[in-house]
Amino acid sequence: MALNEEQILITGGSGYIGSHTIIALIEAGFKNIVSIDNYSNSTEESYKRIEKITGVSCTHVKCDTSDAASVAQLFRQFPGISGAIHFAAHKSVPESVAHPEEYYRNNVNSLINVLKYGSENGLRKLIFSSSCSVYGNIQSLPVNENTPFEKAESPYAFTKVIGENLLQDFVRSRTDFNAVSLRYFNPVGAHYSGMIGELPNQRPNNLVPVITQTAIGKIKEFSVFGNDYPTRDGTCIRDYIHVSDIAEAHVAALKLLYNMGTAKYYDVFNLGSGNGVTVLEAINAFIKVSGTTPKYNIAPRRQGDVIAIYSDSSKAQSGLGWTAKRSLDEMMSTAWKWELYCRENGI
Repeated sequence: MALNEEQILITGGSGYIGSHTIIALIEAGFKNIVSIDNYSNSTEESYKRIEKITGVSCTHVKCDTSDAASVAQLFRQFPGISGAIHFAAHKSVPESVAHPEEYYRNNVNSLINVLKYGSENGLRKLIFSSSCSVYGNIQSLPVNENTPFEKAESPYAFTKVIGENLLQDFVRSRTDFNAVSLRYFNPVGAHYSGMIGELPNQRPNNLVPVITQTAIGKIKEFSVFGNDYPTRDGTCIRDYIHVSDIAEAHVAALKLLYNMGTAKYYDVFNLGSGNGVTVLEAINAFIKVSGTTPKYNIAPRRQGDVIAIYSDSSKAQSGLGWTAKRSLDEMMSTAWKWELYCRENGI
């Protein structure tokens, strides 16, 4: 079977990164994609926008990956799935601090179910959606894949540590399974068409949708949590990376796994731009490209936030042939274009 005809499962496919990755897969020629989501933080409308952008209709099924019976039924329904990209997870740091039991239940069980029932039904390749939060508060920057972890600063972060360990152990226990964990830094922006982007069902926790929703009037004012950190302007430093760059990395990782055939393999790759940007610098970049100044205030530090982190992504460049291409200005301008599209279309 040709690579582009392999049946690929996308969990959490109607979400932010999942939907952009489906677009990237379709544009790379993948013809047989099955997407699942429980729509806890997204909507089925994403698939209509994917079809409008690509001209391709994506098979999609409602399924909660934390429910074992539902996942077992899914793999019986689609017995040809050979590869999966596992996005489905809760992802809010402050929410995980408030409800740790729900994050452990959902994020860990989801991966266990996909591995167990998938491997029983022909799944042999998996890409895991991990996070730079696994590193904790690192003193030496930038971080690379060999940087030792510090203490996880939130339950969300620790579920990603558990997920990576679980996946590595799972690969070790099998003779014909290979996998990759991709540690995202801070995905932002939207598809260049402006027709799909980040749209959480609840009030967003991530910085860029908070900025754009405030600028357009959905949110009256937002908070910058802490301006007394030991950074150049007192606000946290993050490595922002365009969501379409992240999506293209998944295509590269999927090709890597299939090109390996049945060889046992597990590895991790950082996905970042390599540039540390403060919260205030990100806000100012948005103001520059949009001509709009959102209202914000300075609030106390937020529990669970890492002070500063940015990536050394040279391993992804050598191992996946991937590098981040899009600038901070492109991240902000596409995010704003998406926000304007939402207003124009009553989204």
